[in-house]
Amino acid sequence: MRVPIPDVLLPAEALGRVHFVGIGGAGLSGIARIMLARGIEVSGSDAKPSATIEALRALGATCFVGHAAEQVANADTVVVSTAVRADNPEVVEAERLGLRLLPRSAALEAVMQGRRVVAVAGTHGKTTTTSMLTVALQHCGADPSFAIGGDLNEAGTNAHNGTGELFVAEADESDGAFLVYSPYAALVTNVEADHLDNYGTEEAYREAFVQFLDRIDEAGFLVACSDDPGAADLLDIARERGRTVVSVGLGTAAEVRAENLRQVGSTSTFEVVDRGRRLGEVTLVVPGQHYVLDALAALACGLRLGYPFADLARGLGAYSGTRRRMELKGERNGIRVYDSYAHHPREIAGDLEAARALAGPGRIVVAFQPHMVSRTRIFGAEMGQALGAADEVVVMDIYVAREDPEPGVTSALVADAVPLGPEHVVLEPSWSATAGHLVERARPGDLILTLGAGDVTLLGPSVLALLEGEEPVDDHD
Repeated sequence: MRVPIPDVLLPAEALGRVHFVGIGGAGLSGIARIMLARGIEVSGSDAKPSATIEALRALGATCFVGHAAEQVANADTVVVSTAVRADNPEVVEAERLGLRLLPRSAALEAVMQGRRVVAVAGTHGKTTTTSMLTVALQHCGADPSFAIGGDLNEAGTNAHNGTGELFVAEADESDGAFLVYSPYAALVTNVEADHLDNYGTEEAYREAFVQFLDRIDEAGFLVACSDDPGAADLLDIARERGRTVVSVGLGTAAEVRAENLRQVGSTSTFEVVDRGRRLGEVTLVVPGQHYVLDALAALACGLRLGYPFADLARGLGAYSGTRRRMELKGERNGIRVYDSYAHHPREIAGDLEAARALAGPGRIVVAFQPHMVSRTRIFGAEMGQALGAADEVVVMDIYVAREDPEPGVTSALVADAVPLGPEHVVLEPSWSATAGHLVERARPGDLILTLGAGDVTLLGPSVLALLEGEEPVDDHD
């Protein structure tokens, strides 16, 4: 559901009692956590019980499982997830009562008001880059507030109400949310067509990032990756408008670039050069070249904010990952099981590159769950091509999310495009049968990877149980 942005955006402390419809999601739970830390009365509901719901209850939130009209009776403001439909009884009741309705973006802006905001945007890598910057700043002695679309391994949470002036926020473009924020500085990892269910055309999607430039404070700056054509175009536009920009990348065009990159297993080591000056080395313990680019963007931003290279580098070296971003779920009988959020062709390719480095001489066995009907219709063939970098592939049914099914749009669009022989590709409509396929195909030394933005993430425990010869864990309904 798309809730209109109000003409006047109030600070969080002026919203009264706040109720979140979809409080268990990555976006709303983080905002609720920050409000609770500021002493704001919070309630919320979600369709299913979860560890997130329990954590929010422990912090003082009143949380309901299931949606019912009476649950908004005591609220002054109702924040609505984009995944919620317009006929949700709590939304209908809030409208009937004339309560203040806010989308996620306006609620995040409410908690960011009065802080010096660094917004991290881009088609891919937002969560990782936001997380890296947060951890790097913490190692500099700063205590930034943050709101991230995934749980930091170090903090065990997706949000924090810091004591410092900085607020580091993942700025989601999927529904135009990032056009609500007014950051001091912005990072753009890359710009590549996505979310065309909302934007309609690639041109409209790219234009939103141009509009995002106008949201940046005139005294602030933009960091973007010059290796990415879409981000490079954005840098050019920003320069033409007289904005302060910092380009990062592996290419010679980048002002802050990585040289002498060495990748061994799960580590990447590189030397940082800033406008011709060699600053020193950074070693990451997360695999993949795309993480090097994310780290460069975070480092460049930290440097321009005035923090020392040595502390930033130490923080980046300590960064151990974010939940659902190449997250190790466990190892049984010499087979490691990872889970990752990749759902776009470029993200799939990046995670499989990282998986190849981790697997070494072993093979990669993948379960991929396409996310959203419209994305599968537009990018299904490219998803299949990207999956060709694995050795064995199981393609699951589409996780339809907030959309309705479309005739002719199925996971077969992905499976049929995987450039491996038919003996290496399985199209599996049964969620519960997927773990068995993975275990049948894996052997000691291999790496099993579950990929997608939906409930494929719940497969890991079942895979590990089957590898041990036990009954699968069924957390899926």
